[in-house]
Amino acid sequence: MSRADDIFIANMHEILEHGVWDTDREVRPRWSDGTPAHTIKKFGIVNRYDLKEEFPLLTIRRTAFKSCLDEILWIWQKKSNNVRDLHSRIWDKWTDENGSIGKAYGYQLGVKHKYKEGEFDQVDRVLYDLKHNPASRRILTNIYTFADLHEMNLYPCAYSMTFNVSGDTLNAILNQRSADMLTANNWNVAQYAALLMMIAQVTGFKAGELVHVIADAHIYDRHVDMVKEIMEMPRYPAPAVEIDKSVTSFYDFTVDSFRLIDYKCNTKKYDIPVAE
Repeated sequence: MSRADDIFIANMHEILEHGVWDTDREVRPRWSDGTPAHTIKKFGIVNRYDLKEEFPLLTIRRTAFKSCLDEILWIWQKKSNNVRDLHSRIWDKWTDENGSIGKAYGYQLGVKHKYKEGEFDQVDRVLYDLKHNPASRRILTNIYTFADLHEMNLYPCAYSMTFNVSGDTLNAILNQRSADMLTANNWNVAQYAALLMMIAQVTGFKAGELVHVIADAHIYDRHVDMVKEIMEMPRYPAPAVEIDKSVTSFYDFTVDSFRLIDYKCNTKKYDIPVAE
């Protein structure tokens, strides 16, 4: 059965059985009706996904894989902060009248910085170092820029990727300050696993482990019943994922560069409210 299912269910059990409710505190998020959106949370969850073994996609709940890819390319490849460059509506609640989310996510990755080797944005610096300095322990990105937080319509949740080469294998750590475990956990895991595969391919490495570090892993109060139902759904083997081996530049990947094979999953659609 899918290892991603095992990890997801274990995380949910841990949160529901040993987590802490914030119902005794004032909280920022609100439901669409204005009600405070409270959570039960567990601090400091760390998950490991070995891409050499299988691709981490849930089967107990369908993950919209192409939409995951579209968003990660929007952020990392297009380096965009405008939803007009995105093909889904997931960011619409955080945009201004021009479609911008402010100086967040892709905007930060596209800012150029000066180095002795020249000017690079964060993505191009990662690609450069993996090709020229693979033994470096300084290959990382960080979009949690304090000077620009006041101009971000949403503070970054997944904010840092650290890349590390071991032999012929590229591994990475995804740091996330906050994770809505039902709505977005597997979405984030799948898209950053795909990102690791893309970057590994164009820099000459095999994709290895994705380590996902979550500071605040939470379930919203209105999600609890759905979580319990999904945890009991039938489980299937993880699907195979093929990547177009002919792509040699990170900027040539598209959502069609990946192919899901034998993705069997729970097809029930859930009306999941999203807190703002």
